[in-house]
Parts: sequence; C-alpha cells; structure tokens
Amino acid sequence: MTLEFYRSHCLAKPGVTEDTPFDANTLCFRVGGKIFSLLDIESFDYINLKCDPERAIELREQYDGITPGYHMNKKLWNSVSVSGNVPDKLIMDLADHSYELIFASLPKKLQSEIRP
Repeated sequence: MTLEFYRSHCLAKPGVTEDTPFDANTLCFRVGGKIFSLLDIESFDYINLKCDPERAIELREQYDGITPGYHMNKKLWNSVSVSGNVPDKLIMDLADHSYELIFASLPKKLQSEIRP
C-alpha cells in the first residue's frame, strides 16, 4: 500500500476533500466537511478510520495491525497498520466503511448535493 494509491482511492469518492488542519504532516480526508480518514504523510504507517463499534472490536481481535484509534475515540475509531498483517483490500474496504458512516451522518440535503 502506498500513500498515493490510498489518496487516489479516497479522492475518487463523491464529495471528498483533503486538508491538513492539525499540522503539515496530518492529512485528513473529509466528506461534507467531516473527517473520515487521518494519516501521517511522512511516516504513513497507519490510517485512522471510523468504524461501527461492534465491527471495530471484531477487527481488533482478528488483526494485530488494527488497534483502537490513536488520539481518537477508541470506541468509534481504529488505527489500521498499512505495513502489518492487514490486507490492502481490507484497508480499502474499511476506508469505504468509514466514508459511508460519515456520509450517512450528514444532513439529507447535503447528502443529495454530494450524490444527486
């Protein structure tokens, strides 16, 4: 998994923007202004992704490379290693899941503007 591949995957989704609101190294991907993914540009060793709480626990039990979200709400966010035992396809699926969770939390009007 490369940063450029992951970045392209996220930016291909409807309504996604990127920014570095915390510092020059922390890249955030947002939909409707809400963050669904965070990562360190320089190290790119893990990605923080929002996750359904029950699924988050299951994933943490299955993969050593998935841990409670670093500097995030541990119940709702996972830190997913990009160089560990987590398959790239699962990382992409978890990014999609995070995007969908955030998208579903947006007001219906904004949702219809993003996905007409």
